[in-house]
Amino acid sequence: MWKAKAYKILPQVIADYPKYRWLFITLTVKNCYINELRETLNWMNKAFKRLTELKIWSAKGWVKSVEVTKGKDNISAHPHLHILAMVQPSYFSHGYISHRKWIELWQQCLRIDYQPVVHVSAIAKNHDPKILIPEILKYQVKESDLVADREWFLELNSQQHKTRAIAVVGEISLYMQELKENQNLRSDNEEKEEVGK
Repeated sequence: MWKAKAYKILPQVIADYPKYRWLFITLTVKNCYINELRETLNWMNKAFKRLTELKIWSAKGWVKSVEVTKGKDNISAHPHLHILAMVQPSYFSHGYISHRKWIELWQQCLRIDYQPVVHVSAIAKNHDPKILIPEILKYQVKESDLVADREWFLELNSQQHKTRAIAVVGEISLYMQELKENQNLRSDNEEKEEVGK
């Protein structure tokens, strides 16, 4: 559902902001015990909110998704955030954030004493950011992680129950709202036609 929505709105966002640039950001933390996943996700989301409130954060809009993979020890969980961010055309000449600075900012917002792993890549001007939709909105958990360990899966399910996996913010959220309104209009019309028959 989210992929379908993203594929519908992104072409219009790109058409309306043709000179804007796009960043693909992955923010991680150390693995946590599976029974501490909900608490860890809450902490990460609060840290990300702090990041977006910094003056240096210049994204005009973004899509954020949560992914959780099983730790290499087969016990822990590895939660991380994927973000597709739309930044000003001038980002690379004014306001560019180096990789080292990204790590420092994420560490500061997490309020931790270790350097977290951060990946940031710019989407080339001639490439369409839609190519990243499958990466950002692929899955919350790998299928292989779901079937490998019943107890781990059940605890994961419990920890993620009623948590928000995807957020659309800023300019991009306006397009999502417009899409929702258009779908509601279509649904209302369809219902009226059914009633009239």
